[in-house]
Amino acid sequence: MTATLVIGPYSDTDLDALEKTFKPVAIADPSGIAGLEKSTRAAIAAVAFKGHLHFGGSEMDLLPNLGMIANYGVGYDAIDVAAASARGVKVTNTPDVLNDDVADIAVAMLFMQGREMEHASRWARSGQWKEKGEYRLNRKISGGKAGIVGLGRIGREIADRLAAFKMDIHYFARSEKDTPGWTYHADPVSLARAVDYLVVALVGGKETEKFVSAKVIDALGPLGIVVNISRGSTVDEAALLNALEQGRIAGAGLDVFLNEPDIDARFYALDNVVIQPHQGSGTVETRAAMGQLQRDNVSAFHAGDALLTPVN
Repeated sequence: MTATLVIGPYSDTDLDALEKTFKPVAIADPSGIAGLEKSTRAAIAAVAFKGHLHFGGSEMDLLPNLGMIANYGVGYDAIDVAAASARGVKVTNTPDVLNDDVADIAVAMLFMQGREMEHASRWARSGQWKEKGEYRLNRKISGGKAGIVGLGRIGREIADRLAAFKMDIHYFARSEKDTPGWTYHADPVSLARAVDYLVVALVGGKETEKFVSAKVIDALGPLGIVVNISRGSTVDEAALLNALEQGRIAGAGLDVFLNEPDIDARFYALDNVVIQPHQGSGTVETRAAMGQLQRDNVSAFHAGDALLTPVN
């Protein structure tokens, strides 16, 4: 009987690789664990998990011999890590392999918003360029002041990219980092007040819920742009929508939202927001690397070897 359970909306490519490697049982989401036969649940030692649905202690308790949960993705806030630790269950994730793609999307959304690239493309495609002439002037982005909320692996990659665009880099982190002269801020309001663009690169979870608050958004000011590639929960979404609708900030570039993909319809009515479908890591190369790292962690667990990227 298989020792591996696969949970989540995997691609056919990843499912094929998981099948060849582990001969697992596969279900759509954690709620399906209860429907498995007792003997099947008892045999499960490792879970390969993908998705944003909650995987908590009650689900873990249905798998009495569970020893590890391998998460697909760097963010693991859907998994109750404290509950896992209390049960002796190890959790892994897939960091680093997606840093470049997520950082690239962050920079791209900033430039798309400031240079109005979606609108300019529609102007050309609709024939208005030919009929009415040049598109309106927009905003210079290079040379501005950029603030990074969370200078972890991905935040650092974003900062390095923006520095190449001649930007003055400011950041917030839990402690001051070793940087090439970037400006540290001990609180996010101070950071927002000092910069033109605010890029959110926090981990998800309860500790960072609404971390970018109404006060932070207001401190950014009417020329400010918010870019979020972390989790929808890290920003006070209602406050952000109000600020965007009222012109209290200039715009936003968002790859993540609350309740995605069923996002607040107010976003669709705004022409000062670049909307992406949570595809920061969505390249063929990076998704393949994420899947491989997840499988390598499961294989290491089954072999009794050290886990490659443990969380707890």
